[in-house]
Amino acid sequence: MAKKKANPLYTDEHAAAGLDAALPEIECWPNQFHEGYVINITLPEFTSVCPRTGLPDHGTISIEYTPDQLCLELKSLKMYMLEYRNLGIFQENVVNRFLKDCVRACQPWQMSVHGEFLPRGGVYSNITASYEKKKGKAK
Repeated sequence: MAKKKANPLYTDEHAAAGLDAALPEIECWPNQFHEGYVINITLPEFTSVCPRTGLPDHGTISIEYTPDQLCLELKSLKMYMLEYRNLGIFQENVVNRFLKDCVRACQPWQMSVHGEFLPRGGVYSNITASYEKKKGKAK
């Protein structure tokens, strides 16, 4: 069976758009409770731009995580989110980039990032990416 090719209107540059963009650092603060609680953060005013069409994307980004030593600082997270406003990046890349950057910042026990995007052309997109710290991994 022949391998199906991607749509030629979408280039490798489109696919990788935004993944290496310089974004503000997400700050953290020391976790005071180490008894396995869960933190939920909702960012309902997310915006970015489609890298191919230049049209805006709007949605809600939700982060759920079990902190280890550090917790995400909310103001820096909001400033991080605002940098996406004019960034050309696919919705799938948004969710995976948020997960990568948040995990790097606070190194939680587990984290999921969910993006619920408003329709474009009558199509809704809901994307979830997850991370779990490997057992016995050094802190």
